[in-house]
Amino acid sequence: MDTNAEIASTDALDKLPDSVAAAAFRRLVRHLRHRHDAQNIELMGLAGFCRNCLADWIIDAGAPLDKTAAREVIHGLPAAEWKARYQTEASPEQLARMAESMKRNAPGH
Repeated sequence: MDTNAEIASTDALDKLPDSVAAAAFRRLVRHLRHRHDAQNIELMGLAGFCRNCLADWIIDAGAPLDKTAAREVIHGLPAAEWKARYQTEASPEQLARMAESMKRNAPGH
């Protein structure tokens, strides 16, 4: 049996009601909207995902949005405006941490 399918069939996360999972997702997104100090590059370096990944993931999950609209949903304002207001220049160290972190992501992430 496929290991990923085996894990998915026993993963308690898949047993959560969709309403609970959706509420937790919205709370995460609103938390990130509040925490502008948590830079995308730092999120990528630590966890291998960021706000833009969440936007891609809602498209992958079936949201009928293009990339621009999905990023606005996640950021709470147009992504270009969010970037101008809150994003700082990434240092070479941050970029290196991100590259190393991305190598550890599971396929498809």
